[in-house]
Amino acid sequence: MPKIYGVKEKDQVVEHIIDLILNGRLRTGDRIDRTEITKELGLSRIPVQEAILQLEHDGILTTRYHRGAFVERFDEATIHEHHELYGILTGIVTGRAATNPTPRILAHLDSSLRVFEAAQDSVQFQDACWAYRTVLNEEYAGPRLQAAIRALQSFVPNRFWNYPDSSTDFRPVYEEEISAIRRGDADAARLSCVKRAELMAKIMLDKLTDSGVLGG
Repeated sequence: MPKIYGVKEKDQVVEHIIDLILNGRLRTGDRIDRTEITKELGLSRIPVQEAILQLEHDGILTTRYHRGAFVERFDEATIHEHHELYGILTGIVTGRAATNPTPRILAHLDSSLRVFEAAQDSVQFQDACWAYRTVLNEEYAGPRLQAAIRALQSFVPNRFWNYPDSSTDFRPVYEEEISAIRRGDADAARLSCVKRAELMAKIMLDKLTDSGVLGG
């Protein structure tokens, strides 16, 4: 695999290992083969070790002294927990936005709705969702909260949600969230994030079950 320019080598390894987990090539308890990864990606062992340290910090891998790094538990309960946390953390952000919807953010909400509606395919729609969420996080989340949200986002790459019906599935919950922020209803805004995260968990479980990654 050729080196990807413009992407940190460590991040490239992180993405590669996560892809191996999501496509079933790595499963719970499997050992990470550092040598194989360096060969596949054409990288040195340094970014591989950096990636392993990050993934251990994020709860995706675990290291055992003198034995190596292994995939942590990856099952239905883990996926539900992951999305439960994501819903809570993004709910904190959107609740703050509803409490203090600045003119800049209100304009951002309006423009996001227009972009959601104009999206021609799932890629454009998901890119718009990512941009929408990024602005809210930058405006209302401090560095610790942003770091926690990024760690959760990195486990399920944005492209995972690029499927034909993604706009149909997710646009209503984004519209619900934006409506709650605009009317200053922090509880409803937080609840919309929880609902979206629950939907994400269901879709992810269905896709991984259908592909044989889970339930085999």
